[in-house]
Amino acid sequence: MAKTYRVGLLGLGTVGTGVAQILQDPGARHPLFAAVKLHRVGVRSLAKERPVVLDPALLTADLAALVDDPAIDIVVEVMGGLEPARTLILGAIARGKPVVTANKALLARHGVEIFRAAQKQGVYVMLEAAVCGGIPVIQSLKQSLGANRIVGLMGIVNGTTNYILSRMAAEGAEFATVLAAAQELGYAESDPTADVDGYDAADKMAILASLAFGEQVALASVYREGIRGVTGADIAYAAELGFTIKLLGIAQRQGSSLGVRVHPTLIPRHHPLAAVQGVTNAVQILGDPIGEVVFSGPGAGGGATASAVVADVLNVVAALEVAPGRVNPLMEFPFDRMAAIAPMSATVTAFYVRLVAADRPGVIGEIGVTFGRHGVSLEAIIQKNILPNGAAEIVAITQPVQELAMQGALADLRQVQSLGAIASVFRLL
Repeated sequence: MAKTYRVGLLGLGTVGTGVAQILQDPGARHPLFAAVKLHRVGVRSLAKERPVVLDPALLTADLAALVDDPAIDIVVEVMGGLEPARTLILGAIARGKPVVTANKALLARHGVEIFRAAQKQGVYVMLEAAVCGGIPVIQSLKQSLGANRIVGLMGIVNGTTNYILSRMAAEGAEFATVLAAAQELGYAESDPTADVDGYDAADKMAILASLAFGEQVALASVYREGIRGVTGADIAYAAELGFTIKLLGIAQRQGSSLGVRVHPTLIPRHHPLAAVQGVTNAVQILGDPIGEVVFSGPGAGGGATASAVVADVLNVVAALEVAPGRVNPLMEFPFDRMAAIAPMSATVTAFYVRLVAADRPGVIGEIGVTFGRHGVSLEAIIQKNILPNGAAEIVAITQPVQELAMQGALADLRQVQSLGAIASVFRLL
């Protein structure tokens, strides 16, 4: 190629370091690497020691100047956070520069602004690394599955929670114990809120659902629950009933609307997602006419995410070589209209409920009657362990029921005097 495409890299953390290493070691990789050069690296502090060896002349702490530099053709943002990342990305777009980003939180909150600006300027914003790291699910939804009508998608899109739930299931351990171990190993942050409370997964599902269905899904409309309430007892009972518990992101058509949700879910053991262990991510897509497709692989980490970032850089270079000044519509992001989101109260699913009740005759019947008043039919109800205080644990599996009816039944159950507590409520796949 006659042209060299100079990359300005914003951020030199774990992912940025991986990107720099790939760009500086192009041997035995795709021939397009011959046209790509790492030109400048923006960092917050020039004094910080870094594991990657870079020419000091490449580094700058003036991030705005990097974006403004006319010598830079492509801006890669892997610094994370909302600001100054948002301002820098919009600045690059305003200057007609393609952007590659791994910033899921930013895109979930400001994607409309960013992608509309990109469409107006006629430049690319690429985001493969923002969801599920090294799994090529974004480009697949944009291109390879473009002939399909997407009916639904679901996935394990957060590796930290999957690691915690996997270890709880394997070891019979409790949430707090495994979370502490995950933090020691670096799988969980010192403040794990984004992961364990489902915020990270909700960000990703807003992006995936927008791509899958061609309409913008507002982050605020994504129903979210985390895994703090999952106990060792719930995992054991689920296993006894033939299920495993995973934090799932689910997006599906519900009539003329979309339902998008993140919550702990009981999955049948034979389901493909049930076997996904550790920090691995997996996304299952159901399309017409292709049917079911499953993507699985490393969802985080410097290597996996850097791989996706640099692949996006190569895609941009290839597109610019073929059609300079024009944008390939299969590489754009469809944010033309807002999606109508069905309320969670309209969702229909089966439920797992663990109750603590007095160990006396008639309790199970009273529970069944209370459910029945709200049209909730039971698939199974069993009495389990007698607790030290003399109470019994009762586990019920319902048939599929509308969320609104189920919440009404649970509200009534809380008024039943013989019930000590509703210990756990989870949805089934």
